[in-house]
Amino acid sequence: MSDSDPAAALARFDTPTICNALEVVCPERRGHGFTVHPLVCVHPSLSPIVARARTATIRAATPSGRSAADDARVLREYYRHVGAPPHPTITVIEDLDPAPGTGAWWGEVHSHVHRGLGSRGVITNGSVRDLDQLAPDFQVLAGKVGPSHAWVHPVDVGGPVTVAGMRVSPGDWIHADRHGAVVIPETALGRLAAAAEAIARRERVLIEASTKPGFDVARLEALLAGQEH
Repeated sequence: MSDSDPAAALARFDTPTICNALEVVCPERRGHGFTVHPLVCVHPSLSPIVARARTATIRAATPSGRSAADDARVLREYYRHVGAPPHPTITVIEDLDPAPGTGAWWGEVHSHVHRGLGSRGVITNGSVRDLDQLAPDFQVLAGKVGPSHAWVHPVDVGGPVTVAGMRVSPGDWIHADRHGAVVIPETALGRLAAAAEAIARRERVLIEASTKPGFDVARLEALLAGQEH
């Protein structure tokens, strides 16, 4: 299976449906692997993203303490990591400050630069600014909105991160939309679309029945008795 196949198949479903499908395909994942804290979605109308993660940590409350040359080196390392194939990617950034979002890594320039490097969007517990100038086709799920970038700088590049309760390693498959995000195990990629379709069919039966005259608890119980759980 090529990298583009699962992205095309799974992007047809919203992230809650993918979480439901994972409960069927990987029942041991029911209680973890997804965001559990609220995030601000800047472009709620954008389609879901299915992409491989690129990761980093940042701080903004104080200067880096590195030399200018070292700051430049780490920034180059960061951009090379973000732009590394295969594409598409999604950038997952953990803000390590005691008050995450003190300074925004995300704004007009970075949204456009990251989109140009093959990233479809970002998931971060940090902040975002320049809301009206962000790249229109670049999704942002952020911990908050803020006005300043303060001393924001990358700390580590390409390691495991935790954002909104979701643990992510570089290269992980991520499904994300306005509801949040979930990590998709590589072994589940080829089975999720069929599971999601089956769940959607079962849900349609209940939804359609609930709109018809005579729907009551007895009818509901009869329908539920014929469905798998």
